[in-house]
Amino acid sequence: MPHVDPARGQDGLRAGSGGARQTGSQTLDRGLSLLEVLAASPRPMTIGQVAQAAGLHRSIVYRLLRTLEDHRLVSRDDSDRFRLGYGLVALTRTLDPDLRAVASPHLRKLADEVDLTAFLVVEERDHCVTLLVAEPTTPGTWFTQRVGTVHPVDRGAPGLALMTHRPPTAGEPAEVGLGRERGWTQSWGEVLDGVGAVAAPLHGHRVAAAIAVSYVGDPPRTDLADRVVACAERIARRL
Repeated sequence: MPHVDPARGQDGLRAGSGGARQTGSQTLDRGLSLLEVLAASPRPMTIGQVAQAAGLHRSIVYRLLRTLEDHRLVSRDDSDRFRLGYGLVALTRTLDPDLRAVASPHLRKLADEVDLTAFLVVEERDHCVTLLVAEPTTPGTWFTQRVGTVHPVDRGAPGLALMTHRPPTAGEPAEVGLGRERGWTQSWGEVLDGVGAVAAPLHGHRVAAAIAVSYVGDPPRTDLADRVVACAERIARRL
């Protein structure tokens, strides 16, 4: 199925740096960075590719991948290429299961209504995190959002919709204030060049959440915001 795949975590909690964080465990930090590198890749990666992306020596990457493999967090194929492992599924099974279960059928309906990828985001530590994604069932080419995508909350319609849950503050993006008034936010090229988004805050949940759709080029339909808002309202009534 053809699609356009975004780079993961634009300017957010990105994979990559070989340097340690200011505090905490360097080994743990590096291991988590390798998971982020693999999550950002659409296909399995060699040790050399992982090492280059993470900015680490091959020997360090090899040891870390072996440990992650022992815990089923990464998997290796017959050609010694690595991808994320199914052990991660067990770790995420209890991650907001009620919200995902309630939202899933409504996201699928929205994706088919507007023929765009629909997704659910939540706020975590001033970042917008994609929790659930639904793609249209009709054949076509569309922008694909990946579960786990992260970017700063103050850019892009999904993040700005999350900010509408907060009390108004001086210096907040103008779109946040507009979003509170009209019930939805819109952006263009703030997270990825050439990609627009429309989002609506999702009320009634314990953490700030929002429903969004993304598109490449001009908005594909004039009722896009109304459809996204209606989806968010349907989900909120069932939470």
